Amino acid sequence: MGGISPEREISLQSGKAVANALSKDNNNNVIKIIVNDDMVNELDNYKIDVAFIALHGYFGEDGGIQGILESKGIPYTGSGVFASRLAMNKSESKNVFRRNNIPTPEYFNASMVQSMSVITDSVKKLKLPVITKPVSNGSSIGISIIKEYAGIKDAIKHTGSYSKEILVEECIEGRELAVSVLGDKALPVIEIKTATGVYDYDAKYKSDNTQYIILEPGDKTSECTLSHAIYDRVQDLAVRAHKHLGCRTFSRADMILDKNGNIYVLEVNTIPGFTERSLLPKAAAAANISFAELCNSIVNADCKYERSVQACIHDNNVVNAKI
Repeated sequence: MGGISPEREISLQSGKAVANALSKDNNNNVIKIIVNDDMVNELDNYKIDVAFIALHGYFGEDGGIQGILESKGIPYTGSGVFASRLAMNKSESKNVFRRNNIPTPEYFNASMVQSMSVITDSVKKLKLPVITKPVSNGSSIGISIIKEYAGIKDAIKHTGSYSKEILVEECIEGRELAVSVLGDKALPVIEIKTATGVYDYDAKYKSDNTQYIILEPGDKTSECTLSHAIYDRVQDLAVRAHKHLGCRTFSRADMILDKNGNIYVLEVNTIPGFTERSLLPKAAAAANISFAELCNSIVNADCKYERSVQACIHDNNVVNAKI
């Protein structure tokens, strides 16, 4: 937990929550490792059965820590190096969505070195409003919404201070949904409502006015329901996005449902938060899975996966193995 990304403080909260939950099981011997650099030499001080990764942002979700753990032969929770890197890159993951007929908002890539006239011309093709996001960052850090052409320069400058690569995306108005996947199954759908209409860092972690509504499928769409067809579609898209990115064990897909019933997948998070405000634990609770059960199930699933990998290596069957 911790890490070297702007999401360090959230990661510390997630890590402490996970450690406390796993410690409740007397069979678990939990060691907290606070990551302060990209070496993590402390890993060499222990015999580790499995590393529970609660690192958010780069080095945590982009395959960085996963690569180090693999080099040391330490099993870990969540997605592997390639899937982590792919999902963390919003532009690359959207390319995967497009290739697999998963609807996602229109977008283009920009950078600080491009001229404002070129960026403005591209924005005009998308039409306002648009949203700028760091290509590889989480927790809605560094985002800006552009409602007028005069605001393009400031938005690019703000987002560019967090990332050299910038995603400029069509801003779809509608209901913001989050669908977590555990194993190969989608958990209950959650709708997020904010006071400002934007689910940014403050709305996620600071505001007391952010609402998290557990939705149910119903005959009539209301504030607490989605039609059966849309509910099933939303869950199906979350699972498909999870699988096409190559994710493992768990993830969370963020989506927008517009007023015409169209669904757009924005991104997939391979290490979503594990704080008291986080969406994966809320969805698990709605499925009658306690936080401790959730954390233990993740550990057990990845231990099982690692044993399967080792068995395939032992049998010299790695190329043909389907795990």
